[in-house]
Amino acid sequence: MPAQTAKAKNRGERARVSGRADGADRYVEAMRRFSRFYTRKIGLLQEEFLGTDFSLTEGRVLYELAHERESTAAAIGAALSLDAGYLSRILSSFEKKRLITKTPAPTDRRQSILTLTAAGRKAFAPLEARSSEQVGKMIATLPEPKRRQLVDAMQTVEYLLGGGGVRAERAKPTGYVLRPPQVGDMGWIVHRQGALYWQEYGYDERFEALCAEIVAKFVQNLDAKRERCWIAEKDEEIVGSVFLVKEAEKTAKLRLLYVEPSARGLGIGGRLVAECVRFARQAGYEKIVLWTQSELDAARHVYEKAGFRVVEKKEHHSFSKNLTAEVWVLTL
Repeated sequence: MPAQTAKAKNRGERARVSGRADGADRYVEAMRRFSRFYTRKIGLLQEEFLGTDFSLTEGRVLYELAHERESTAAAIGAALSLDAGYLSRILSSFEKKRLITKTPAPTDRRQSILTLTAAGRKAFAPLEARSSEQVGKMIATLPEPKRRQLVDAMQTVEYLLGGGGVRAERAKPTGYVLRPPQVGDMGWIVHRQGALYWQEYGYDERFEALCAEIVAKFVQNLDAKRERCWIAEKDEEIVGSVFLVKEAEKTAKLRLLYVEPSARGLGIGGRLVAECVRFARQAGYEKIVLWTQSELDAARHVYEKAGFRVVEKKEHHSFSKNLTAEVWVLTL
């Protein structure tokens, strides 16, 4: 076997054994590294969970029982992706310790409603308190902007990895408001646009510079009767925004639509676009145009649903990528 071929084969074998490889597998290694860091950080490698006699899995089952009014073994197993046999052994142990009671489900006698007893609630209380205390200590030294950045990053991970399921759907927040911009909002919008488009699409700092130019022009040349910005806010945090500006006497332009990953699925993008359309009609415009890229599927879906249609496409190299720009138009 030629020396170069043998070396290449050996490198491939080492990569297979170690779990490392070139290309996309660098993402696998990065995720594994983060997993090792986080499990160590929150103490999951300790023999006991949060200084109690329970394992991590037992603690999670207790959490489900404590936070759901009516739980069944099937519902808990689905929420935690647990093997039915493993979960059955945990629940049997809880029952022997008199931490839970079982009553037949009224709609299905084959199922049992699981409820924490007074002893079960007493056993769970230290877990809840110590968990909150542990997290509180971890973020105690972080200033407010860093805390928000941390939570945003966690929500992004959850969103991208499909943190859905029955329980997540029940807990999904729905309330948000649209409001005019306040001092400080414009800088935040530029920051979030730059950060999100880098994280999700790989657009470099030149995209952030473009956002800054658009926002600066809006602020410096605002025609309040014919131009508008809407901020979507939820729980006192910005979760999206959009601009409508004057392109020509009878033409408005929709710009910089974005929605935070943590707030996607609530209809915010559609609502922001609908506000632009309503205001444009009221201001006397005859059409709205917008410029986007062919790879921005979520935004394009919102535009199409609102009645916009593609009228022009052009390939270009911008923000360190080869892109296909699209011009969309809505006739009012």
